[in-house]
Amino acid sequence: MTISEPAGSFNTTASSSTLTSRSLIGITGVPVPSLIPNATTTAFSLARPQAPNSQPCNNYVEFCNRRLSNISLVVAHNSPFVVPHNVASNQDRRVSLQLEDGIRGLQFETHMPNGTLRLCHTSCDLLDAGTLEDYLHTVASWLVSHPYEIIAIMMGNDGRVAPTSYVAPFTNAGLISYLYTPLYPNLTLDQWPTLEEMILQNKRVVVMLDYLANQTEVPWLLDQFAYQWQTPFSPVDSSFPCTQQRPPNEAEDISRNKMYMINHNLNIPIALEAGDASILIPAYTLLNELNAVEGNGSLGQNVKKCTAMWGRPPNWLLVDYYNFGNFNGSVFEVAAAANNVTYNRKCCGTETTSGVKSREFTLNQTYLLAIIAAVSVYAMSLSRV
Repeated sequence: MTISEPAGSFNTTASSSTLTSRSLIGITGVPVPSLIPNATTTAFSLARPQAPNSQPCNNYVEFCNRRLSNISLVVAHNSPFVVPHNVASNQDRRVSLQLEDGIRGLQFETHMPNGTLRLCHTSCDLLDAGTLEDYLHTVASWLVSHPYEIIAIMMGNDGRVAPTSYVAPFTNAGLISYLYTPLYPNLTLDQWPTLEEMILQNKRVVVMLDYLANQTEVPWLLDQFAYQWQTPFSPVDSSFPCTQQRPPNEAEDISRNKMYMINHNLNIPIALEAGDASILIPAYTLLNELNAVEGNGSLGQNVKKCTAMWGRPPNWLLVDYYNFGNFNGSVFEVAAAANNVTYNRKCCGTETTSGVKSREFTLNQTYLLAIIAAVSVYAMSLSRV
């Protein structure tokens, strides 16, 4: 059957859709209705969306005919950094468990020591989580067994390597056939495909690179800030301003018609002995409050604040230790509320890796480990001089 692209915009700032109808078979063989807006968009006053079919897309049947740009998803900040008792870790559960729990955005740094892309935090001396290719193998295996799920991979090119360097790891991991390639070098809100379209075409992975992306050379490796903007990066301010920071100096009318991510991962700066240098570590002792549904500094409060400021919910909710909160799964309940659906899943099991889940890190232990790590990195840098 023919599924027509929804006409018009889903908020007051989006431009009219320019996409044409496509001949597609619906996921359940039934017609797909028009795009369902987020609950908090200002252009509509809606009752709860009605599910058009019985097959969930990204865990909810209501999402199937929404554009990717019309959904709020939780992002695991530095997803691979799950190293036991390493103060530079940012998550507690390995990537396969992250995806099972409901994480749909995987963000991390990449470095290239000795010609191989590796997953390191700031320095491979501080934390080395293995090769990019090995990590992507795990992601690819999960995608094979979950054919109705869409994810995003957002990489930091900390080594400032050529974009072609990423082709081999994605190819060898078996991900190339899943990668979404957009029609344009940037997309407005109404130009993104629906989840159903991405699933039917099996282009279920959006890959973004923060620096040196070249879509002429590698069409599927998207220039991250051409497709989204972000609130302040590596925040140390617990008020979490909703202001646009990256890319710098972007016009407000451009930002209002692009996807955006809120960086809701509070950091504590730890000074090194050399000059003014410092490293940032997660605010471990505040995780339950930071990832909560409501309360000062909570993810829930931040989403509501940014929604009010920008007229629509953020698309990406980036957090540390997502399995912490005022209850297990609280970050996913925040996303569900932004999407106007009911969170009814279970999260997040008992298996952990980094040690934080078991509350091994008291405040004093956290700072002690941070200082040890900082001094170790400083000492190693001196040894290379």
